[in-house]
Amino acid sequence: MKSVFDPKYIVEFIPKLVEALPVTLLMTAVAMVGGLILGFLVAIIKMKKVPVLKEICALYVSFMRGTPLLVQLFLSYYGLPILLAVVNEEFGVSVNINQVPAIIFVFIAFTLNEAAYLSETIRAAILSIDKNEIEAAMSLGMTSFQTMIRVTLPQALLVALPILGNTLISLLKNTSLAFTVAVQDIMGAAKVASGRNLRYFEVYIAAAIVYWAVCLIIEFATKKLENKIDFKNKKIPVKSKFEGDFDSRLKQNELAKKSLGYEKYEQQA
Repeated sequence: MKSVFDPKYIVEFIPKLVEALPVTLLMTAVAMVGGLILGFLVAIIKMKKVPVLKEICALYVSFMRGTPLLVQLFLSYYGLPILLAVVNEEFGVSVNINQVPAIIFVFIAFTLNEAAYLSETIRAAILSIDKNEIEAAMSLGMTSFQTMIRVTLPQALLVALPILGNTLISLLKNTSLAFTVAVQDIMGAAKVASGRNLRYFEVYIAAAIVYWAVCLIIEFATKKLENKIDFKNKKIPVKSKFEGDFDSRLKQNELAKKSLGYEKYEQQA
């Protein structure tokens, strides 16, 4: 008689699900990197209050945060082919919609979703930096770009890092929705495996273990990285070109004094 629950199937299914792990990690990495880049641009537009673009970004963030991710995924999967068909008809191009992999639509949906949330995280992190430090950097001759790269972003990264770590973990778990559009990730592999032998409970326990293990690794790596770049206990060197020139001239004067014997003269005096 077939047992209702057999733990040995859990051990048997884990290696099969791990084979689909690269697809899950790829979706996570692409969505996170794309979300950071787009989210940073949205945050800067909202902070600088760029006319028209600010209102567009506010509407975009409100829509992405106010609708379920699964709905956004379906809008991307079913809506973008329609858009491509319209482009083909209007501009006379011949883009074969059937040759576009389903994972591309997943990339787009997840990236847009993550960018909306990350834009608020990045904006809050940048605004948390003391304005006096930014003004000090500008007074030393730094441009706005140099101040952002060398002063603002390193400190904002430390502020946002714990939130970014949690966001990455949430994104990894959200990729489990990709199997609904025929992407063979961990959940897609679990669905196929459970359909073959009807061991649904054991398969999904194995899937839960794989997700849990990856999330633990991300959490551990985030804490290590946070401790390594703890700028609160480190001094960030901020030097202008004028300060560098002054230091070099001072060293040249000291060498000249030594060569002319001024040091001995001063000691005798």
